[in-house]
Amino acid sequence: MSSPTDQRPDALEALRRVFGYDSFRGFQQEVVDHVVAGGDALVLMPTGGGKSLCYQIPALVRDGVGVVVSPLIALMQDQVDALTAVGVRAGFLNSTQDLNARRAVEAAFLAGELDLLYLAPEALAGRGTVQLLERGRIGLFAIDEAHCVSQWGHDFRPDYLNLSMLHERWPGVPRVALTATATSATRAEIATRLRLTEARHFVASFDRPNIQYRIVPKREPRKQLLSLLRDEHPGDAGIVYCLSRASVEKTAEFLVANGIPALPYHAGLDAATRAANQQRFLREDGLVMVATIAFGMGIDKPDVRFVAHLDLPKSVEGYYQETGRAGRDGLPSTAWLAYGLQDVVQQRRMIETSEGDLAHRRNLAAHLDAMLALCETVRCRRVQLLEYFGETSAACGNCDTCLEPPESWDGTIPAQKLLSTVFRLDRERNQRFGAGHCVDILLGRTTDKVTQYGHDSLTVFGVGTELSEAEWRGVVRQLLAEGLLAVEGDYGTLALTETSGEVLGRRRTVMLRREPARAPSARSAKPRGAATVVAELAPAAAGIFERLRAWRAATAKEQGVPAYVIFHDATLRQIAGDAPASLADLARISGVGEAKLAKYGEQILTVLADEAAPA
Repeated sequence: MSSPTDQRPDALEALRRVFGYDSFRGFQQEVVDHVVAGGDALVLMPTGGGKSLCYQIPALVRDGVGVVVSPLIALMQDQVDALTAVGVRAGFLNSTQDLNARRAVEAAFLAGELDLLYLAPEALAGRGTVQLLERGRIGLFAIDEAHCVSQWGHDFRPDYLNLSMLHERWPGVPRVALTATATSATRAEIATRLRLTEARHFVASFDRPNIQYRIVPKREPRKQLLSLLRDEHPGDAGIVYCLSRASVEKTAEFLVANGIPALPYHAGLDAATRAANQQRFLREDGLVMVATIAFGMGIDKPDVRFVAHLDLPKSVEGYYQETGRAGRDGLPSTAWLAYGLQDVVQQRRMIETSEGDLAHRRNLAAHLDAMLALCETVRCRRVQLLEYFGETSAACGNCDTCLEPPESWDGTIPAQKLLSTVFRLDRERNQRFGAGHCVDILLGRTTDKVTQYGHDSLTVFGVGTELSEAEWRGVVRQLLAEGLLAVEGDYGTLALTETSGEVLGRRRTVMLRREPARAPSARSAKPRGAATVVAELAPAAAGIFERLRAWRAATAKEQGVPAYVIFHDATLRQIAGDAPASLADLARISGVGEAKLAKYGEQILTVLADEAAPA
C-alpha cells in the first residue's frame, strides 16, 4: 500500500475533478489519507461538515468498491442521484427495488463497475447479500449514522449491533464509522460494538456558528411559531418538530390555514404518504415539514433555514442532531424551541412510566436533566451545548442569552413557599395536586376546587402574591428541572423529593432564571433566511442569483431530483457574484466539477448572457 503522501495527489485530483473543490476542509484530508492507507477510523463531524467526502474520496482512490451501510432507505435514491450527477458510479440495494433493478446493481458490483454501493444494515443480516459481497472486491466499508449502534441513543437500530461481523469477515478491509452526534461515552460504545477499538478517532468541533439558538417561554406555541415564520423566515424551507402525531397534524393544518405551505410526517401515516411528503420537501422550495423525530436523519437538504421545536426534546444529543439539519450550507439559520412547565411534567411522567429497568430510567433522566439545564441556563446557549460534548468555547454573541441576557435571581423564599404548599397538602391533608392548584393557593384564589377542599384555610394560602401566575409556573418548572420537585401519577401531581428538605431546611440557596421583560430586539428578530442570502449580494448579482435559482428549479423538476443535486445555493451565489464568461471561468467556481460543467455549463452561461443582455 502506498503511503498517505503518495496518495494525496490522487485524492486531491478526485476532489477537484469530481466534486469541484480545490481543497479539503478541517481534518478531511487526514481522514482520507488514513483510510486510503488502509486504516480504520471513527469520524465525528457536525452536520454539514463534509463527512461523506471522508469515505467517498477514498472509495474513488482505493481499488474495489466502497460499501456504505446506511439506515436511510428512503433517501438512498437521492444519495445515488447526487453522486451520479457528479460522475460517480453509485448504486444501492434495498427492499424498495424490484428483482430486475437489484440484479442489475449486483451485476455492476461483481463486474467492478461501481465506485460506491449503499446497503441498509438489515441487508447484511441476509445470507444472500453477504455472499454477494464475498464475490466482489471491496475497497472499504463506511458505517454512516454510527450513533445508531448506541442502545440507549435516540436513533438506536438493532441491526447496527450485527455490524461487528464486517471486521470478522473482511479483516483486511478498512472501516470508517461516521456520525454527527456523540458524547465521549457514546464514542466509546460505538468503538466497542463495531470492533473499532483500535481505530483512529477524528473529532471535529461541534460548533455550528451559523445557527442561532433560541429557547422561548411557551405561551401560545403555534402562534409563536407563526410569528417566527412570518417575521424571520418568509418563504423559507424548515422543519417543525412535535412530540405527538396529533400535534403534528394540528400544527400542519394551522400553518396551512395561515398561508404557510406545510406537510405532516409521522409514523402513523402510510408509507406512500410519508415518501411523497418527504420527496416534496426535498424537491420543492419553501416547504415546511411538521414532523415527529421519525423524520430528518440523513436529510441532505442544504437550504433548511430553520428548525423549530414545539415540544421539549428528550436529550441534548437529539436536540443537537435535529437542530443540525438547519443551515447545512453554512448560511444563517435558526434553531428555535418553545419550552414550558407542561413539557417538564410530561417528560418526567414519560420516564417514570417507561419500559426498562431502573438503570434505563436513570439514563433517560440524566439525558433530560442535561436538556433542562440547557433550557434554564443564564449562560451562552452555545457554551452550554458545546460543554455537553466536552468542548470549551467563549460566549458566541449570537444566541438568545447573549443577545438578550436573562437575569439570575435568588428564588429561595418562593421555592420554600411552593415546597411548603406541596408538603402541607401531602402530609397534613394526605392529598396531592398539580401545579395549577398549588399556584392558586399561593395566590390566594378562592376557586371552586380550593374552597371545596378547604385549602383556603392552609397557612400558605395567599402568601405568594409577590409573583404573578406566569412567574410561579416558572418557579415550578425550574424546581422540577433541578429535581427539587417531582411529578407523580397519571394526573401529574407534585411531590417532594429527597433534596426538597435542603431548601425547606434553609440549607440550600435556589437561584432561578428570570426571562427578559422586553420583546426580542431587531438584532435577534431580523430575517435570517433566503432574503439574507440575496441581501448580501450586490443588486445586479442578486438578480442573477434569482434567475439561476429559477433555472435550477426547472432543471431539477425536469430530472425528478432535488434542486441541491443540481447545485447548492452557495455555488449559485458564487456564480452570481463572479459572473464567469466562459467554461474555463465556470470551472474555477467551488462545487463545479467536470461532470456538472459538461452537463450544465452551457446552460448556466446562457442564463448569465440573458441576464446581461439589454432589455
